Amino acid sequence: MTQAHIKHFFHSTTGTYSYVVADPETKRCAIIDSVLDLNYKAGRVCTFFAGDILAYAEENGFTVEWILETHAHADHLSAAAHVKAKTGAKVAIGEHIKEVQKVFQAFYHLGDDFPTDGSQFDHLLADGETFQIGNLSATVMHTPGHTPACMTYLIGDAAFVGDTLFMPDSGTARADFPGGSAHDLYHSIQKIYTLPDNTKLYMCHDYKPDLTHPRWVTTVKDEKQKNIYIQEGVTEEMYVSVRKGIDQSLEAPALILPSLQVNIRAGELPAPEEDGCRYLKIPLNKIGVCN
Repeated sequence: MTQAHIKHFFHSTTGTYSYVVADPETKRCAIIDSVLDLNYKAGRVCTFFAGDILAYAEENGFTVEWILETHAHADHLSAAAHVKAKTGAKVAIGEHIKEVQKVFQAFYHLGDDFPTDGSQFDHLLADGETFQIGNLSATVMHTPGHTPACMTYLIGDAAFVGDTLFMPDSGTARADFPGGSAHDLYHSIQKIYTLPDNTKLYMCHDYKPDLTHPRWVTTVKDEKQKNIYIQEGVTEEMYVSVRKGIDQSLEAPALILPSLQVNIRAGELPAPEEDGCRYLKIPLNKIGVCN
């Protein structure tokens, strides 16, 4: 079996990992969870980080075939639209993105002309679906809980889990976003835990306080033995109680308001207005409380 060539890229501003997953035989690759640079204070978006990923692909002779999203992220803006414009690759996400779009169509007051059928994406992936990256076979696992649309991508002995799991000393994703469910998250993690113990789990984030030594990969075995919230033997009731207690103390992600309105559009910024400028909406008094 051909082993995937995997290269990680760390976006230090948001603590996010992006990946290039390539078939070394055909030189076809997928880019997973790309990031658009956002200077929130200045209201500027740039493509330096995505440019580094694309430069790496070009230097290695890779043809980008897929742009994969594990979910609609609330902590960074996706660079999927930029990568698509540069490569012509297909943008794919889980089919349950339609549920997320319906929620945030109302949240951002986008109006009935905003499609909530997932048509902004080139392909909507179903649970159990398989697709090819060159000669590499990829299988899709629906792993909801953090959001309804979260997907895990299995490629050989590697699984790209998005935000579902973090490194063992950081636990798991939160489950308090609209459509999130600690119960669903528990069952999704149990599904991941049925994979072979030596399966490599590639993280979307490393949220440990010291980001000078970021970590991006662990194994199913390590998670089952060492995850601080959900080791083997932890029941659904135990996990849900802990997860809900933690979520009640969490603040909203710093970039949740700008990011989701872009990410439900497959990384496209809102259309320019009459002055030629694009505008992001910041809904007031819809989440959080004044401190």
